[in-house]
Formats: sequence, structure tokens, C-alpha cells
Amino acid sequence: MRQIETTMGPLPLVGQGTWTMGSSPANRKNEVAALQLGIDLGMTLLDTAEMYAEGGAEEVTAEAIRGRRDSVFVVSKVLPQNASREGTIQAAERSLARLGIECLDLYLLHWEGSHPLEDTLAAMEELVQSGKTRFYGLSNFDTDAMKKAAALPGANWQSNQVLYNLSRRGPEASLISYCRETDVMVMSYSPVEQARLNIAEGLKQVGEKHNVTPYTVAVAWTVQRPGVMTIPKATQLDHVRANASAGDLILDEEDMKLLDQEYPRQSNGLEFL
Repeated sequence: MRQIETTMGPLPLVGQGTWTMGSSPANRKNEVAALQLGIDLGMTLLDTAEMYAEGGAEEVTAEAIRGRRDSVFVVSKVLPQNASREGTIQAAERSLARLGIECLDLYLLHWEGSHPLEDTLAAMEELVQSGKTRFYGLSNFDTDAMKKAAALPGANWQSNQVLYNLSRRGPEASLISYCRETDVMVMSYSPVEQARLNIAEGLKQVGEKHNVTPYTVAVAWTVQRPGVMTIPKATQLDHVRANASAGDLILDEEDMKLLDQEYPRQSNGLEFL
């Protein structure tokens, strides 16, 4: 698994998402097994959130990393409605309890809400000082929002998690370059549009050329630009293996040109699912 160099240290280019995990007890065993296989294959960054299944995804993550804490990088997120100064700290403590760990590696504001951002950032700094998170960051912030926030105290974030894939290329307009200039890692979520990505003929051709699935190509495409890593979610073991292989797939200039033709940028702004 290739890695991305960040201000938080080296991280895998492809990590693992947990959206919808923990929603059904019947799926828990498979979800845990999928995350553990992913860890074994080098996808050691696990992204979760208090929102996902109302904490259920954090509990699944806890089971997957039990006995493996030193080998994983755990990311969670606070909901905007909980992101007051005191509320952020309380939310982090609840997430830590569900995850069964003493310190998060990265804690994100899920998206900007009504609480003053300076209060959220102050809470994040307090969490760092108290040893409850190592780093903090943002999620779903566009370039303008990041620039506005950069003037606030506590503007010491390390990552911005955004929707970015072949059909959602808005971050290329300015966000990816801005984040790279400011040493902020871009974490791409939903790299295959939650399995709804349109599989164009050109995407199939690139997959056949490299003897991988079109979805593997789509995941690999998101990490071809410097400063970007991605967090696909998978619960089937063959999908986990395909995602892991994307971390070592390097698309050449011909591949990128073909994919650019098949999936032209439709928007210059940030989109949400």
C-alpha cells in the first residue's frame, strides 16, 4: 500500500470508511471482518463518526481494532449541532467511549453549523492539550469557507474531508490546490458514489488494461493528485481486496486523459451526498 506524506505523518493512500456500519446487528460480524481484513491489507486509517448509525459505526470500529490500536489511525467526527465549545468536548468523550480508546488520531467537524467555528476550534485545541485527540480538522468545507476560517484562532487543522470522485470533480477547481498549499490533507469520501457511479466505457477499458475492476480504477483515480487520500467503504471481502489494490494502482497519462473525457468536470463547487 502506497502512502501519503502528511503533517500527521505517513498515512495509507486508501483507508476505510464506515458509513452505515452498525445499523443492523445481523451485519456486524461481516462489517468487523471487512475492517480487519482491510487493516491487514494496509488500509489502516479508519474513518467513522458519531452520526453513523447513531454511534453504531464507532462500536463496530471498536470491535475491529481491539488488540490492534497501535497499528491503526482512527478518525471520528462531531455533528455540527453538538459542536459548541463544551458540546464538542462531550461529543469527543462519547466517541472515545464507544471506540474503546483513550485518544483519537484525528477529530473532524462534520460540516459547518450554527455554533461559532472559533468555539469549535477552541474545543479541538483543548482536546489536543488534554490528550483526547492528536490532530483535528474539517469536513465538507469549500475553499471560501476554509479561507474565512483561516483567520480564526485555532486554525491549526490538518485535514479536510470532502466528496470527491469521477462524477464529483468540483474540488479540482481550487480546493485541492489550496489544501496542498496550506499543508492540509484532502480526504476523499464516496470515491465510487456509494456504488452508484456510472460505469462509462472508458472506465471499463482502463480496468481491462490493468486487469482490475472499474471500481478499483475509480478509487485509484481519486488519489492520483498529490495531497489526496480516500476512504471507500466495503463490507464484502472481495470489495475490500479490490479497494486495497487501488492503493498500488498508478494510472498513466493515457488513462487519465481517457477518464477526463468520460467524466468532465460539471461543477466548480463542493457537492454533498
